[in-house]
Amino acid sequence: MKELKVLDATAEFSFLGGDLMEKVANRMSMIHIDQMAFMGFVEVVKNITKIKHNFKIVKQDILNYKPDVIILVDYPGFNLRMAKWAKKRGLKVFYYISPSVWAWKEKRVETIKKYVDKLFVILPFEEAFYAKHNCKVTFVGHPLLDAIEEKKKTMLSREAFISKNNLSQKEFIAVLPGSRKQELQRMFKIMLKIKNNFKDYELVIAGTKNIPEKLYRKAIDKGFKVVMDQTYELMQYAKAGVIKSGTSTLEAALFELPEVVCYRSGRLTILIAKQLVSKNLKYISLVNLIMDKEIVKELIQQEMTAKNISEELNKLLNEKSHRETIISEYKELKTKLGGVGASKRLAQAIHSDLMNSK
Repeated sequence: MKELKVLDATAEFSFLGGDLMEKVANRMSMIHIDQMAFMGFVEVVKNITKIKHNFKIVKQDILNYKPDVIILVDYPGFNLRMAKWAKKRGLKVFYYISPSVWAWKEKRVETIKKYVDKLFVILPFEEAFYAKHNCKVTFVGHPLLDAIEEKKKTMLSREAFISKNNLSQKEFIAVLPGSRKQELQRMFKIMLKIKNNFKDYELVIAGTKNIPEKLYRKAIDKGFKVVMDQTYELMQYAKAGVIKSGTSTLEAALFELPEVVCYRSGRLTILIAKQLVSKNLKYISLVNLIMDKEIVKELIQQEMTAKNISEELNKLLNEKSHRETIISEYKELKTKLGGVGASKRLAQAIHSDLMNSK
């Protein structure tokens, strides 16, 4: 949105999003993203009435606003339905950060091909995947590279970070249990058990305002520190990380933070997922998927134990050659992701299409 405003200062947006988008557009979101953060099959089923209501609100807003283009971002369960609805009404539909159809529900490719005019992808292997299915696709690079470079310009120094959060002078181990309550409840208990194995380190949890602060109390009582909404600083200054599978694993890699990836979900969610996930999918972390080999250790479901986490952390902290190999792979990863400028390249492609179609 920022880059589109650079290309066209008169560009206007109606959107479904959060605080940062509201700041750029200088208007309120039609629905704040906090009201749409449903994770897992069970959670979606429980909130299906609310999801349908949100869909109705968005459709009406689009009809009232009459946009030149609808740009769908990620969130496939909602956005693919929106693409179908919008295309049937003659609206131009672009999709940015595509659904992970290479991982599961590959049949959704046909929906994308039928209802999306142009697809912009952020992972290098996605372009070949979609091109094989005759989709109009462009790889623009990963926006996290831009976000991190921008953040580094205003990042606190290590000493200022320590002072602000009342931390010790010990080396840090970053602990990222996730940003959703159900994730915290499933995995936190296991992560907290590693404390006594690393008494020479400060174990620091990346807290977020999305989680009630009282849920971090148990960790604080066990000797962990919590820093709120300072995840990038923590990644920058930590020596190793224990990180829940998700975008954070890629963010850690871009900060060149050696990490162990963890994930544990409810039995029902896992049983359903196993029926849907591609049999060709060898990894769950973005780092390993992009590099197509195991760069970071993945501890999934029953393998996620305090013992296994501690063993891998010890290697990351104490085995120099192991650390250096991982960091070397991280540098190659950055190159594969296309370097900085993804948002600018995307904005230019969108702006050019709209100008040429007038």
